[in-house]
Amino acid sequence: MFKAGRAAATTIGAVCAVALFAGTAAAAGSPGGSSIGDSYYPNDGNTGYDVGHYDLRLNYQPKGDQLSGTATILLTPTKDLSSFSLDFGLHTDSVLVDNAKAEFAKKNAKLRITPKTDLPEGKQVTVVVRYHGVPSQVSINGEKDWVAGPDGALAAQEPHMAAFWYPVNDHPRDKASYDISVAVPKGLQAISNGDLVGESDPTADTTRYSWRQPKPQAPYLTLLAIGKYEIDKGTTPDGLPFIAAYQKTLGDSLNAAKASVQRTPEVLDFEARNFGKYPFEAQGGVVSSQLSFSLETQTRPIYGVKNFAKGSNLGLIAHENAHQWFGDSTSVHDWRNIWLNEGFATYASWLWSEHAGEGTAQQLMDSLYAGTPAGDKKWDILPGNPGPDNQFDSFAVYDRGAMAVQALRNVLGDKAFFALLHAWTAKLRYSTGTIPQFTALAERISGKPVEQLLDTWLFTAGKPAHTAQNGFPATQRVSATAPRSLPQIERNNRLLASQHH
Repeated sequence: MFKAGRAAATTIGAVCAVALFAGTAAAAGSPGGSSIGDSYYPNDGNTGYDVGHYDLRLNYQPKGDQLSGTATILLTPTKDLSSFSLDFGLHTDSVLVDNAKAEFAKKNAKLRITPKTDLPEGKQVTVVVRYHGVPSQVSINGEKDWVAGPDGALAAQEPHMAAFWYPVNDHPRDKASYDISVAVPKGLQAISNGDLVGESDPTADTTRYSWRQPKPQAPYLTLLAIGKYEIDKGTTPDGLPFIAAYQKTLGDSLNAAKASVQRTPEVLDFEARNFGKYPFEAQGGVVSSQLSFSLETQTRPIYGVKNFAKGSNLGLIAHENAHQWFGDSTSVHDWRNIWLNEGFATYASWLWSEHAGEGTAQQLMDSLYAGTPAGDKKWDILPGNPGPDNQFDSFAVYDRGAMAVQALRNVLGDKAFFALLHAWTAKLRYSTGTIPQFTALAERISGKPVEQLLDTWLFTAGKPAHTAQNGFPATQRVSATAPRSLPQIERNNRLLASQHH
C-alpha cells in the first residue's frame, strides 16, 4: 500500500476535485435543427424541442386582412439548446424566452430564436412571440394558403396551414394542446377547434371568442374560420359539446348542409363501434362558402358548400369524421404514409354506405375495379408512396386506397379486421404511425401474412390481378354495375383532393 505525505495528498485531492468538476460541468448547448426530416417536405418542422401547448391571443380586422397577436408557446428542449427555430410567415415584433428578451431572425419562413442563455434539456420553457401581418400576402415554399374574404378569413388546408397565422413546429410529429382566443368586429364570429369556453364583448366594437382543445393536435388541423356564421350549440347523447357553424352565404345548400352536419353524432357513434372510443372532447362541423373541398380539422371538420349542392351527403360526414381516428388522433409519422389517413377515411364512407343499405363495401370495390381498365395510368400511382405531387390523388390514394382496405378485410375476416382497427387507433392514440407498423400489427393480430397483399395494393404499379391472394372473394364475379351511392362518393373524393397541395 502506498501512503502519501500530507503535501502529496493535498495535491492529489486538488487534482481529483478539478477532474470531478470538469466531468460534471454542463456542456454548451447546440442549435436545434430546422427540419424534422419529412421525406416529402424537407422544410417542415424543427428539432431540439417538443411543444406542449400553444396559447394564441389574436385580433383580426377583415379590412386589409390585418392579423395581430401574441403566441405563448410552452416547449421542452430535448437537448441543451443554444437556439431553436419555428415555422412562421408573418412579421415578428418581439420574442421573450422565460421573460427575457431574445434575439431573433427570420429567413425562408423559419424564425430562429437565440435566448440569452442556453436552454437546458428537459426543463419547460415559455416562449412569447408578438407579431402582426397580412396572412393572405404570405407565401411559404410557393404556397399561399390563407383565404381572405370581404368580411372574414379562413385557415383550413393540408398539409400546411398553421405557419401562415402563428409560429409553430409545423409537423404532425409534434402535437400540442391549444387555447385560441380571437377578437373580431362585432357581427362576425370566430370558430376554432374544441369547446367554446368564452364569448365576450371587450369593447363596443369587438367580440372575443375563446376556444380550448386539451387533446394533442397536429398543427395543420388547427382551424380558424372568421365571418358571418350561424352557430348551433348543443350536447350529444354522450354528453359532449356539439357546435356546428354555417356561413350565412350558403344559399340554397344551407338545408342540405344542416341535414348532413347535424347528424354528426349519429355518424360518430357508428364509427366508434367500428374504430374504438371517440378520441376527443367535442364534436361538430363548419360549412363554408369560401371552401371548395372539405378537411378533417380536429373535432370540427370544415366542409365546402359544393359538397351539398346535390343534397345531403352523409358519406362525406363519415369520411371527414373517420379522420378523427385516422389522421387526427393517429397521425402520419411521415407524409408519404398518407394512405393511413385517406384510404381508411374513404373506406369509412363505404362502411356507412353498407350501414345505410346503399351498396356494400365489396360492391363499391368491384365497381371501381371493373370500371378502371388495366391500361389506365391511374393504376401507376402508388397509394403507399404517391409522391408529394400525387399525395391527394383521388383515385390512387382515396379509391385504390380504400380498395386495399377492403382486400385486407376479405383476407383477415371481419373479426380480425375490426379488432385490428380498434387496436391501431388505441395503440397510437394521440401519436403517429407508419405503414410498416400497421402491417406488423395486422400480422400480429390476425396471425396471417399480409405484407405481400399490401405491397401489391400499395407499392406495386398496375392493376392488381383479380385473385384470392389479392383479396378478392374466391367465388365472386366482378360486376361493372355501380351502386347508386358510388358516383356521390367519387365526386366527394375529387372535391376532397382538388385543392390540397
